[in-house]
Amino acid sequence: MNQYMEVAIKEARKGMKKGHGGPFGAVLVFNGKVIAKEHNTVLKEKDATCHAEMNVIRRASKKFKEFDLSGCEIYTTGQPCKMCEAAINWAKIKKVYYGNTYKDALNMGFDDKRGNNDKLELIRIDSTQTSKLIEEWNNFSKKKTY
Repeated sequence: MNQYMEVAIKEARKGMKKGHGGPFGAVLVFNGKVIAKEHNTVLKEKDATCHAEMNVIRRASKKFKEFDLSGCEIYTTGQPCKMCEAAINWAKIKKVYYGNTYKDALNMGFDDKRGNNDKLELIRIDSTQTSKLIEEWNNFSKKKTY
């Protein structure tokens, strides 16, 4: 067993026992050192974004005072969902080590492929005004691309 995954598993158990959320834990590692460890807190926070991976990214970003976590690796008890995978991508984390798969999550009642919102509609409306934001951003002197 990988030492970092052991920490993630302990975090997941901690969260489960406290009733904070599902059996998910995550650890962020930088240069062989644990920078942050978190568990799922969806039920505790009543916030659908409080997955273990999201929480560990938030904690590490605060610690580093930086959104770019490209030198870090993440260890997580479950294969990241689409939201977490996107956050990992935006944080520029290059490696993810995970234990359980989407199929395992499905067997626990978590359906990342279909989700629990099969009625979601994405509707584009007139972008005349919003497109002006692009021009403003491109001309913004304090712009920092991330």
